[in-house]
Amino acid sequence: MAQKAREIGKSYDPMPLEDKWYERWLESGIFHSEPDDKRNPFCIVIPPPNVTGSLHMGHALNNTLQDISCRYKRMAGYNVMWLPGTDHAGIATQNVVERKLQEEGKTRHDLGRDVFVQRVWEWKEEYGSRIINQLKKLGASCDWERERFTMDEGLSRAVRAVFVRLYKEGLIYKGKYIINWCPRCHTALSDLEVEHTPKKGKLYHVLYPFADGSEGGVVVATTRPETILGDVAIAVHPRDERNAAYIGKKVVVPLCNRVISIIEDNMVDPEFGTGLVKITPAHDPNDFLVGQRHNLPQIQVIDENGKMNEEAGSAFVGLDRFEAREKIVEMLKDAGLLVEVVEHEHSVGTCYRCGTVIEPYLSEQWFVRTKPLAEEGIKVVKEGKIKIIPGQWENTYYQWMENIRDWCISRQLWWGHRIPAWTCSDCGHVTVSEEDPTCCEKCQSENISQDEDVLDTWFSSALWPFSTLGWPEETDDLKYYYPTSLLVTGFDILFFWVARMIMMGLKFMNDVPFRHVYIHALVRDEHGQKMSKSKGNVIDPLEIINVHGADALRMTLAALTVQGRDIYLSKERIETYRHFLNKIWNAARFALMNTADFQEDHVGDLALRVHDTWIKSKLSKVIKNVTEYLEGYYYGEAARLLYDFVWSDLCDWYLEMAKPALRGDEGEHRRRTTQKVLLDVFRDVIKLLHPFIPFVTEELWHAFGFSNQFLEKEDWPVAQDLVEEQDAEKNMNTLQNIVRDIRNLRAEARLAPQEKVPECYLFVKGSKDLQFVKENEDIIKLLTKVENIKFIEQDGSKPSKALASVSDYGEAFLVVDGIIDIEEEIKRLEKEKSSVLEAIKKSENKLSNEKFLANAPDEIVEKEKKRLEDNKEKLKRIEMNLERFR
Repeated sequence: MAQKAREIGKSYDPMPLEDKWYERWLESGIFHSEPDDKRNPFCIVIPPPNVTGSLHMGHALNNTLQDISCRYKRMAGYNVMWLPGTDHAGIATQNVVERKLQEEGKTRHDLGRDVFVQRVWEWKEEYGSRIINQLKKLGASCDWERERFTMDEGLSRAVRAVFVRLYKEGLIYKGKYIINWCPRCHTALSDLEVEHTPKKGKLYHVLYPFADGSEGGVVVATTRPETILGDVAIAVHPRDERNAAYIGKKVVVPLCNRVISIIEDNMVDPEFGTGLVKITPAHDPNDFLVGQRHNLPQIQVIDENGKMNEEAGSAFVGLDRFEAREKIVEMLKDAGLLVEVVEHEHSVGTCYRCGTVIEPYLSEQWFVRTKPLAEEGIKVVKEGKIKIIPGQWENTYYQWMENIRDWCISRQLWWGHRIPAWTCSDCGHVTVSEEDPTCCEKCQSENISQDEDVLDTWFSSALWPFSTLGWPEETDDLKYYYPTSLLVTGFDILFFWVARMIMMGLKFMNDVPFRHVYIHALVRDEHGQKMSKSKGNVIDPLEIINVHGADALRMTLAALTVQGRDIYLSKERIETYRHFLNKIWNAARFALMNTADFQEDHVGDLALRVHDTWIKSKLSKVIKNVTEYLEGYYYGEAARLLYDFVWSDLCDWYLEMAKPALRGDEGEHRRRTTQKVLLDVFRDVIKLLHPFIPFVTEELWHAFGFSNQFLEKEDWPVAQDLVEEQDAEKNMNTLQNIVRDIRNLRAEARLAPQEKVPECYLFVKGSKDLQFVKENEDIIKLLTKVENIKFIEQDGSKPSKALASVSDYGEAFLVVDGIIDIEEEIKRLEKEKSSVLEAIKKSENKLSNEKFLANAPDEIVEKEKKRLEDNKEKLKRIEMNLERFR
């Protein structure tokens, strides 16, 4: 049941409006969903932000796109469930709490494991909901009653169940492998937790003498001389003709006199350095694989603290790895083995939390054997059971999955899911169990101890689509909502999270975890630079929301979204969409003031004019296109189409044309008809805009009194099949062209916008079009500020001393005699003609230049052709106007 319309304030103020409506939505429970077999589910599980996190532009974009889909699907009749939650973020959260302990002069070891973990839980309870509250400020319509945390009781149980089952199937094992190691945080890191930055370093060319005492040796280039002490071979590419003669020879490792062989391996890049690569299996991931292929020893010379150990030799033991580098370089120089040192820029990996240079470290860790799981993951994407959007990311996904390495899942932390494995001190057997065992399952000894490590955060995140729905129990939620419908995420975690969710979902649910994966691009600054605090180019979404409101930010991010293309964001762009919200607000206020007395039962048969039929037709097409765009996840195209329709078609054209009827100038019947059309248009426009800008649309929906319920409960608009739409759009196009031409002529005459023009002449081709234009003469006068329009017959004389414009409909003439100085205008046109002729000549020279055509990008060539065409048209108009004036 509709309510009475009410007035809205003169100016749009987002802050009180947004707070009010979000609170009402939460109170009503409108975002909550329960399984309902009578309706189709649409389910999204949120990519869980770190519990330590704060909302940044990537979050704002990701969650805006999710929210648009959820709000649209609710209105389209789906039972929508958007499940929120946060990730325990092992290393990040532990670092936060450890820093607080440092302020107290303590370390985690002073507290002990149990007390430290309790301190982390206390921190989480106090600060962990910050990013959730920030998502609410953005307008996220999550089912907050279902909020989950990767270490809550249910998810922890799921993690244990998965670990145990994979272990018993031989898909989880413990072994030595090269991992990313942070010497400060004392933990393994995933590849995603290592930040790679280009840094200027040095490439050291070192001589390895031949072991047989013959003169000379081979020269090897390295960026890490400190690892020379762990060398066990030198490798050459099999097809490297330059170095082929060295294969099979033996050389001496400098400073430690170890004799090693020169081997061949495809891993070597023959273009790097000298084409000969030192092999240190314990300190480089590629060397580790070479070592396995050739059965080479693993000599570890750097310890877990980043210091040289006893294997490095007494001259270096205890030195920091970088101190050892300097000493080794000096000793190589003294021994005459340092051939040269050259400047070299290379990528250096650092810990994403503390900035310490990571160390490739040979360590005993827990691994998941991923190859068997990846095969199924590749298959479901190739078969179309999962669609990755945009499709360009599918090849990237295949490439990674086809070359997948075993996944190191153990972390040397205290905060996280502790590995459910207990080692027996008596017999050495490892018991892996979902429940804490009291004794060794093999010898029954009670002398057992649990593994000290915790699981990689990504391990629990990989289970997110089904663990959050109650697995391993067969819950109603799991049956109804799984597989989920859509995952929206960034390309940077396609491998680390998306691929792993696919593998785990297939393994434990025998089905894909989601049907569609939408990969959004990066939000960069206006110059295309990645946002970072160090560059000072970060735009804080919370600051933007406090100044311009969440709707303005959401509309900006949506409108700038193009599949597969990064977003270039600036505060000026956000201000543009803030103006758009002002435009909607003012248009709605105008409509409310002019429809306050409207009563549906007083309308009768509609007395439609061309602009009424046209706006209904345009709106119907917009409904159809926006619906198709949202179904295909073309968020940007949908947002831009709505922006153009509201700003141009509705506000700039229809509202202006409707004013005389709304004033009563065209009679009461026309006033009622126009009120009816205006309200129908606003009803659908507000619905269409709601997924993008939910706060202001909710406010306007209730201001108009369209119904008492929230917009989320309303039906999505349906496009109407209008028979008369083709003629209406054609005729309206003619009117718009006439109005634009006369307005352009006014601008050429430099007339003020409100200045009246006494007379205008029109020549309109075709009797039918002429009749239509005459019937709508009042609209042309209204929109062009022309007092009198005269129509020229087919062979009639055309006015002199008038500015003219030629178009598809015919010609328009603006009589300016007595309004402007004709002689001065002739001089101005002559000057403009010279400028245009020069521009034409410049374009023609470019386009006749074969070198330009061959080397310039296609879009530049096309742009030049368009410039030439436009200038030629401009020249025709100038010459025609000069002829009239003379």
